[in-house]
Order: sequence, then structure tokens, then C-alpha cells
Amino acid sequence: MSTHAPQAAQAVTLPTTLDEAVAALTAMPAAVPVAGGTDLMAAVNSGQLRPAALVGLGRISEIRGWQYLDGHALLGAGLTHARIGRPDFAALIPALAASARAAGPPHIRNAGTLGGNIASAAPTGDALPVLAALEATLIIAGPGGVRRELPVSHLLAGMDLLRPGELIGYVRVPLLHAPQVFLKATGRTGPGRAVASVALVLDPARRGVRCAVGAIAPMPLRPLQAEQWVAQLIDWDNDRSIVPEALNAFGEYVAAACVPDAAPGEDGAVPPLPPAVLHLRRTVAALARRALGRALS
Repeated sequence: MSTHAPQAAQAVTLPTTLDEAVAALTAMPAAVPVAGGTDLMAAVNSGQLRPAALVGLGRISEIRGWQYLDGHALLGAGLTHARIGRPDFAALIPALAASARAAGPPHIRNAGTLGGNIASAAPTGDALPVLAALEATLIIAGPGGVRRELPVSHLLAGMDLLRPGELIGYVRVPLLHAPQVFLKATGRTGPGRAVASVALVLDPARRGVRCAVGAIAPMPLRPLQAEQWVAQLIDWDNDRSIVPEALNAFGEYVAAACVPDAAPGEDGAVPPLPPAVLHLRRTVAALARRALGRALS
């Protein structure tokens, strides 16, 4: 956070409802919405962003909680990482709670929000691979009280972007009632930005495994073929057991899909991966293997 007053904001609006916030953004197209401000203030302080106006979302109580709805959890975009990481939420969506607890030091977790993590779409956002693996969807609030829904993955991939005046209001997450795991590797000890992360969830009703790898690309990557392959090897009818060799193979499968070999040269030979890339592939393989092992244990 800044130790000096930024010169960027000429006006600050503090709405108390989601529709009021949308109306403010519609009336001031150059305004920037701000919740926790953990990413926004870093951009302002570095000179990358100079917003003409701010629309503060901190007073909108309707997006700071969650509710159950048709087998899903409807999560307000204003939920902080600290709130998501608490035990009562962890019993609901364990992998998302684990990612929230890994989001950084206490002052970041207390301020940063779920909606901000999605809207900023930073590759290292810890919640993003979890939401991708859970196949979560967003409920977008637009002008005139309009609501529309789109998959989180579509927004992160740029397939469907927020339109003028729109805000992320809620995140709809299916409640799978099955093991979920989030793991990440950092470049240093303690909480920090992920070098690579893996979210893995089991979906017993569909006899499926869903995995997403974060931090190594602009958006979370889903190794779909690896998911389908390993799901066929799990004994879903008994204790969800799997042979140890399959765990290692799954890790390698995920890593090869997300950190592929270099393109062949003119002579058809495949050049070796640079040491840093090879290390990243090994890291992804280890995370995927451990995540599946923990989910099945």
C-alpha cells in the first residue's frame, strides 16, 4: 500500500449497493472500481495507472458474504481472502480456502478480495486455478439491473470480457462434497508469489478428476487429456484407490501438457529444454502428483 496520497484519483464514489456501483461506473466511464486495492494501488504507485476517478466497493454488504443455491455456493465478489480462509468456509470449498490462506501476508489477505483476484487476472493469482478446476461461473452486474453469467475461464482467456459499466457481483461454485487440494511452489520460503500452482478436485458424481495449473501461463491451464486418463484408473466404487505408478505418470502427463517440449528444428531434432524450463516442468509434475495423492488419500 502507498505511504503517500496518490495523485491519480480526482473523485471517489462510495456506493452501498451493486446497482449503485454499476450506475456510478456507467456515469463515469473513466472510473476504476476498487475493493481491497492490493493490485490497484501497486499499479498506481508504480505509475502504471492513473485513474481519473475511483468507485469504492467496500461498503456494498451484499457482495461480502455467501449463500447456498441449487447445489452451488454463491460467493460475493467482495469476500476477502482472510474470510475465505476461515475453517467454516474451508469445510465448504477446501481448495479455495487453501488458496486464500496462501495468498500472501496478513495485510494482503485482509484486504484482497475474490472479485479483485479475478478482475486483475494476474497469472499468479492463487484463486484462479481453483476456480478453473471447479468450473466456476461469474454473475456479472450490468446497467439497468441486468445480470448475465459467464464461465470464469472465458473471462480469464479473453473470450468474453467485462463490458462498460459491468462489475463482477458473484461467483457461482458447484459444491462437489469431495476432496479438493491446492498446492503451490514459490521462489522463497513463506508466503509469496507462485512459481507454479496446481488445483485438483474430485467429482465422484461424474467419476471425474479436474486439474488446473496456475502461474506458468497468462491463464490457468487445464490438462484435459491427463484428467480423462487418470479418472479411468481410479476405483470409484470402493476406496478411490490407484496404483502408485499412476500417480507418477499423472504428474508427468500434466507437466508435459502444460510445459511442452520445444518445437523441432529444421532437421527434425527436438532441442532440449533450457534448465529453468526443465525445472519448472519438474515442479509442475511434483505438484500434480502430490495433489492427486492427497485427494485420494
